[in-house]
Amino acid sequence: MATHVIVGAGPVGTATARLLADRGDRVLLVSRRGRGPAHPAIERIAADATDADRLTALTGSATALYNCANPAYHRWPTDWPPIASALTTAAARTGAVLVTAGNLYGYGPVDGPMTERTPERPNSTKGAVRVRMWAEASAAHRAGRLRATEVRASDFLGAGAHSVANNLVLPRAATGRPVVVPADPDAPHSWTYVGDLARTLVAVADDERAWGRIWHAPSPPPVSVRRLAEITASRAGARPPRIIRLPRAALTLGGLVNREVRELREIAYQFYRPFVLDSTETTAALGVTCTPLDEAIDATLDLLPARAG
Repeated sequence: MATHVIVGAGPVGTATARLLADRGDRVLLVSRRGRGPAHPAIERIAADATDADRLTALTGSATALYNCANPAYHRWPTDWPPIASALTTAAARTGAVLVTAGNLYGYGPVDGPMTERTPERPNSTKGAVRVRMWAEASAAHRAGRLRATEVRASDFLGAGAHSVANNLVLPRAATGRPVVVPADPDAPHSWTYVGDLARTLVAVADDERAWGRIWHAPSPPPVSVRRLAEITASRAGARPPRIIRLPRAALTLGGLVNREVRELREIAYQFYRPFVLDSTETTAALGVTCTPLDEAIDATLDLLPARAG
């Protein structure tokens, strides 16, 4: 029985833990408060993700160490560096492969689909943080100090994740209410189902050919916010939703009084222009495919609190 250590008990860490536990592996799920699903193969552990010695002790017999942490959005520049440092230190000391759940912020605005070879040109503080994390892990991998890989995903579908789809589109479209979005509702956009990211994290951890580079989580063909809302309404048996577009200036004004809105301003480009993830290489090389969009929407709706009301 292999042992896996997962740091972060949010939707990605939890989905990854369930996958590993259900196939018979032992999972140590680490979070500050020791949260996580009840499962006989999952041990929930309260620990500080910045404590390299504690992580090293937990990871001593593990085959893989997964970085599924999710610091508060506004604290990325201060909270991510010590977490990343502790994880790389633990991986280097123990030999466990370091598998990081990443995102697309590091590419910045691009023309055309993003592939694993798209140049990293972040135009945001958050993007720069993520680029630096992978650069340090990748350099350590090349130097032979550890083994590392990263899987990058687009905006999430899947209960529990904070995203435009989960917070603004699905709950309202499913109940026939107007959908108000800070986005171009007709720009093509990629959406990644949390379960598909988890399956990819497990796949790259298992396959040494996947180490030393980044991968993109398999995601369905891109659809606009408008089309996502229409599909959601149809699946839920609701009337077609009315889409209300907020101009980018609204984020500037809203950010004066709301911290979460303020944090969105620097990555607003992702929703006011095409934002397309190309994941064909992952499917071709590793055999991981995406969940069809209809199924991902259904699975998300089934667990959204708003759906129950």
